[in-house]
Amino acid sequence: MEKARIVFAGGGTGGHLYPALAIANRLKELLKEKNEVVIEFAGTKRGIEYRMRDNLGYKLNLVNIRGLSRSLTLSNLIVPFLVIGALIKSYFLLGRIKPDVVVGTGGYVCWPIVRAASLRSIPIVLQEQNSFPGLTIRQLAGFADRIYLGFEKGAEFLKSDAQLMVSGNPVRSEISHGDRKLALYHYDLDPGKKTILVLGGSQGARAINNAILESLKNDPLKDKYQLLWQTGKRDYTDVCDETGKRASCALFPFAQQMELVYAAADIVIARAGALTLAELEACKLPSILIPYPHAAGDHQKKNAEWFQQRKIARMIEEPELEKINIIAEAISILESQEFERMKTAFHQGDKKRLPAVDIIANGIIEIIEQQKEKLATA
Repeated sequence: MEKARIVFAGGGTGGHLYPALAIANRLKELLKEKNEVVIEFAGTKRGIEYRMRDNLGYKLNLVNIRGLSRSLTLSNLIVPFLVIGALIKSYFLLGRIKPDVVVGTGGYVCWPIVRAASLRSIPIVLQEQNSFPGLTIRQLAGFADRIYLGFEKGAEFLKSDAQLMVSGNPVRSEISHGDRKLALYHYDLDPGKKTILVLGGSQGARAINNAILESLKNDPLKDKYQLLWQTGKRDYTDVCDETGKRASCALFPFAQQMELVYAAADIVIARAGALTLAELEACKLPSILIPYPHAAGDHQKKNAEWFQQRKIARMIEEPELEKINIIAEAISILESQEFERMKTAFHQGDKKRLPAVDIIANGIIEIIEQQKEKLATA
């Protein structure tokens, strides 16, 4: 096969960027023998992709676009002009790169790149992480050739003639291969205690942080349990001040090596973002999920309900945090048969199913090969 060229459009948040990186890295592995692939990314200066540009591993092409503000502001008046400019730039960018396929994973930048690909008759693959698809993916579904879904329910909200495939969400292959001993040593945790991991995303989750602080007042950890706590950058200093130097608590604002974080954990308290859930499933970690109540289309609640139905998680809605001790809830699971049932439930289902990242990467290679065969016989 001639050298394949692929453009990924997705970013703004880690939930859009990390699935794209997982797919790109897997494609690079599958096509590495003869250096058969050139991969470039498109993003914006406002997104996480720009902050991570030196560590992406791929060229990042910048497109100037943003969404409408929910409040009535003068800045909304320039958005239509930004969209037109971004579409023109994307059209010429794809003309330079000449990709065999464009892969969109969501975020504002996805729209002009995918629309430009449709104007150039370039095959389009979309990957939607959530049970309720984001606005950009819903708008672009009609232009796609194939759409990979993280949740089967997502198909209900997409109007498209594209081939819809439920693959699950892609994660980096190393995410489930962290070394537990190294992880416990890295965070100065006790190997003799069980670890409750608290995750709120890169920005943290203030409601969860407050609930954990309130729970700690009754000292539920005692001598058997310990806390590994991602506070988010915003709350890190305040939470550190509140907890003091508790021997049973290891705090960090954000981690690049999430495989170590998961390796240290026995149970997880987390939001219900699609990427987090995919990583929890890859690591087979039981969890308590607290959906973000203001997520678009209430998609985090739908995500969490799906995990609860499968009996691999317990869902607690945010208003309930005021009535319960969230750490005590996690400990009650650890000390009951529910914990073992959750772990067993991860192994039920189709054991022959490939990881999502392989399903998607193999599908993209198939599209590229079909495209090259079509051009060869034209």
